Amino acid sequence: MSLKAKLEAIIYAAETPITLEHLVQLVKDSVIAEGAADDAEVKSRVRASLEDLAADYGTAEHGIEVRQVAGGYRMSTKPEQHDMVRAFAKSLKPPIRLSLPALETLAVIAYKQPVTVPEISEIRGVDSSGVIATLLDRKLITTAGRKAVIGRPILYKTTKEFLLRFGLKDVTELPSMEEFEKLVAESFQSDLLPLEGTDQARDSAPEAVAAEESAAVAREEDEDGDLASVQQHASGENDPAA
Repeated sequence: MSLKAKLEAIIYAAETPITLEHLVQLVKDSVIAEGAADDAEVKSRVRASLEDLAADYGTAEHGIEVRQVAGGYRMSTKPEQHDMVRAFAKSLKPPIRLSLPALETLAVIAYKQPVTVPEISEIRGVDSSGVIATLLDRKLITTAGRKAVIGRPILYKTTKEFLLRFGLKDVTELPSMEEFEKLVAESFQSDLLPLEGTDQARDSAPEAVAAEESAAVAREEDEDGDLASVQQHASGENDPAA
């Protein structure tokens, strides 16, 4: 079996991106047996085979590609096949989705990291503490120490899971803010579930919440008025014969 075939099999079987160093350790003995003089040559051969493998999958005949993600190599679908794969995924089970407030908060953290909750809330214009808990639960963000200011607020940054979910080598591959906003808008229109929870509803639609609260107050006033009429009638206050 060729070195390229071995690397292809390993990358395909790996559940997470596998690093160059790990690949070298796995195939080192066989490469040395084929004539490699030292570790440097083994690494050079592995890197060259990886480049050839990526070039092979880069042709139009393949719907997947070999690329670097989160510090390692993995197989993933090509961007032009994402719609097809998304349709397939939806046919299997409901996907895990983020609300628009969660996506906004994640974007702020990704572009401004490390950043504190007060800084995030100031940028978004609303309290973001509840959304932070959701992103922590999804392991998309993690803590990054405390900021050296009064109160020492916790700093947050994105995680390796974030890179995996979005197929990024590192945060330098993040799209521009304009591209990200367009992506979020398209996703929100076509894919996102209704916002989860009262706090998120208030976070994203304050006008609707205010209107609902006003309607609730009006209903309570009407009910109080009706109750007063009933009480007056029962006591005979409006009965001419009383």
